[in-house]
Amino acid sequence: MLIAGFPAGAWGTNCYLVAPAAGEECVIIDPGHQAAPGVEDAIRRHRLKPVAVVLTHGHIDHVASVVPVCGAHDVPAWIHPEDRYMMSDPEKGIGRAIGMPLMGELTVGEPDDVKELTDGAKLALAGLELTVAHAPGHTKGSVTFGMPEAADVPPVMFSGDLLFAGSIGRTDLPGGSMDDMLESLARVCLPLDDSTVVLSGHGPQTTIGQERATNPYLRQVAAGRQGNSAFDAPRRGM
Repeated sequence: MLIAGFPAGAWGTNCYLVAPAAGEECVIIDPGHQAAPGVEDAIRRHRLKPVAVVLTHGHIDHVASVVPVCGAHDVPAWIHPEDRYMMSDPEKGIGRAIGMPLMGELTVGEPDDVKELTDGAKLALAGLELTVAHAPGHTKGSVTFGMPEAADVPPVMFSGDLLFAGSIGRTDLPGGSMDDMLESLARVCLPLDDSTVVLSGHGPQTTIGQERATNPYLRQVAAGRQGNSAFDAPRRGM
């Protein structure tokens, strides 16, 4: 298994290229702001052939390079229908103007081929199987992508801005909800094996076991508590 990841752009959003091995087809996850050069570098370095872009949610820091990346390789983009509008109207997704200097660097809009994700779907792409879990809270259309254990790697979850090392995604932007976030953490994350590697939208990788033991948000939902009273720890993401 090959997973090549790098942080890109003004928000340091993690973009991942995933393939069975070097020299094979790959899936690109979350090509965000200024991610296109890093994507092309990884493709050349590992001799990869992209077959699809898949998106954990629609915020501009995760989708800003979708149009050029999909166009360069003639591949579709997959996104949950509740976040699809953000590709064409990114400012609506964050509730404020992004800023003219930054907007001047973006190619806003949809690629030619957009496919919609559904909860529980199993995407067979590039010789991989990605299981989609709808995980609202950060946005209404947030999803995670799970991959089963393979011969050389433990199970993996690409968590987007649901779960980070020591934190979770913010819930104060349009479509965000702390109640939905807690439900998603309980339903999507808690059932996973402790060995599951979490590759998130921002920051370093972690594991479900590490977060179950130390993440204040995941510990709270594991204990069956609801509400925001214990949530003084910082949250991340756009």
